[in-house]
Amino acid sequence: MIPAPFRYQRASSVDEALALVAEYGDDAKFLAGGHSLLPLMKLRLAQPEVLIDLAPLRELSYIRDAAGHIAIGALTRHHDLEQSTLLAQAVPLLAHAAGQVGDPQIRHRGTLGGSLAHGDPASDLPAVILALDATLVARGPSGQREIAAAGFFQGLFETALEPDELLVEIRVPKPAAVGWSFQKFTKRAIDWAIVGVAVQGSSVALVNMASIPVRAGAVERALASGVGPRDAAAHAAEGTSPVEDINATPEYREHLARILTGRALEEAAGRAG
Repeated sequence: MIPAPFRYQRASSVDEALALVAEYGDDAKFLAGGHSLLPLMKLRLAQPEVLIDLAPLRELSYIRDAAGHIAIGALTRHHDLEQSTLLAQAVPLLAHAAGQVGDPQIRHRGTLGGSLAHGDPASDLPAVILALDATLVARGPSGQREIAAAGFFQGLFETALEPDELLVEIRVPKPAAVGWSFQKFTKRAIDWAIVGVAVQGSSVALVNMASIPVRAGAVERALASGVGPRDAAAHAAEGTSPVEDINATPEYREHLARILTGRALEEAAGRAG
C-alpha cells in the first residue's frame, strides 16, 4: 500500500500544466481530487514518475449560464455541483447525482473533470454526462477542441483525451424535457454503484453495465415507439456487457438494470407531469 517514488509538480496555471505534461510526456499524470489516482498508486497499478497537481487552478472551478448551455469548469467539485442553485434550476439531474457521489469528504475533494477523465464505468457522473448529451472541452498544444460525450469514453479507464491534453470545461445543454431521474444500487451508500441509471427525458444511460458508460439504446427506441416505462425498461440490458465480480454476476446486473430503469423512467415521467 505504498506508492512507487514520484516527483511532485504544482501547476499555477493551465498553460503551466500543459507545459509540464509536454516536458514529462507519458511519465506524467494530472492530479485533481486524487480519489481515483491515489488508490491506484498505492496498489502500484499506476506508477507515474511525475504528478502534476492541478489544485491551484481555481480558474477551472465555476458553474456559468452560457445561453443555451451550462458551462462547468473541469475542477468544479462535486459539492459545488450539488449546492449550485443554477444547476438545481437548469440541470437538476446533474446537481442531484453529484450529491450521491461517495460521502461528504469525497464530494468536497473530488472534481467533475477528474471523474470524467478517469473513465471508470462504475462512476456515477460519466453516465449522467452521457444522458445529458454534454460536450467536453480539452486544451492541448494545438489549441482547444470539443468532444461529444458519446465519443469521449473509449474503453475501461480510456478516454478520447490525448496524453498532452487537459480537460478544461464541460458544456451541458439545458434540457428541453423536464423529466429526470438518477437511480443506483449499492451495498453501502459510499460504494461504487453495482448498477446505476441516469434518465433525462427520453435519454437513458447506464452505470457499470459495460467497459464504458453506455446509452440504453433499446430502451430509448422503445420509448420513441410509444411503449410505456415498464415495458421499455424490459430492454435495459440489451446491447450491454456487464462484468462478473465479487459484487454481482452479469445476470444479476442485467436484472438490476431492468428494475432501476423502470423506476427511473416512472420517476422522470412523474416529474414531467
